[in-house]
Amino acid sequence: MKQKSMIRRLLTLGRGVVAGMPEDAEQRDPLQLFGDWFADAENSGLLMPEAMTLATATGEGRPSARMVLMKDYDEDGFVFFTNYGSRKAAELDSNPYAALLFHWSALQRQVRIEGSVSRVTQEESREYFNSRHRGSRIGAWASRQSDELPERALLEQRVRDYEKKFSNDVPLPSFWGGYRLKPATFEFWQGRVSRLHDRVCFERRDRGWKAYRVYP
Repeated sequence: MKQKSMIRRLLTLGRGVVAGMPEDAEQRDPLQLFGDWFADAENSGLLMPEAMTLATATGEGRPSARMVLMKDYDEDGFVFFTNYGSRKAAELDSNPYAALLFHWSALQRQVRIEGSVSRVTQEESREYFNSRHRGSRIGAWASRQSDELPERALLEQRVRDYEKKFSNDVPLPSFWGGYRLKPATFEFWQGRVSRLHDRVCFERRDRGWKAYRVYP
């Protein structure tokens, strides 16, 4: 770990315990508050602050969770990308609701987000796909994500096959793309001493957001 990153982590460790939730948190727009917290996480030296837990469920309600990377966020929602043949994609297609969790330990902060999920446009998927380095684009073609893999050698052979097939440009696979979660609720969690944490929630309403605090 770089010395500068270590120093940033030490300086930010426990900051929330002392400062707590911003006094005006309940008057803020939740997306703007998220933006401020995400910027703090980026500046803290944390590794991959864009990493988030994505929780999905089958149509029968059986849950599953995994870590994914947030690639974009705006007023329309939070975007991540995957293979449309994966387990998460199958669950989202049958039950288009999900939950996200960001955990930034050095700042003692969490953000929980729940909402409906839909696929992004093919143009959005292509734009992001083309921004990835070549190895990741080849990997998207080679991986039959979530299918059983008899042995690693088979995956490596598929990589070689697609490297040969796409010697120049690597096109967007029809089975790969993005999803966007449109938030219906936010919860901002700030660690405090004696486990008397601050928790501020936002619920989407027809005319904006309803904000309120809950017990820790």
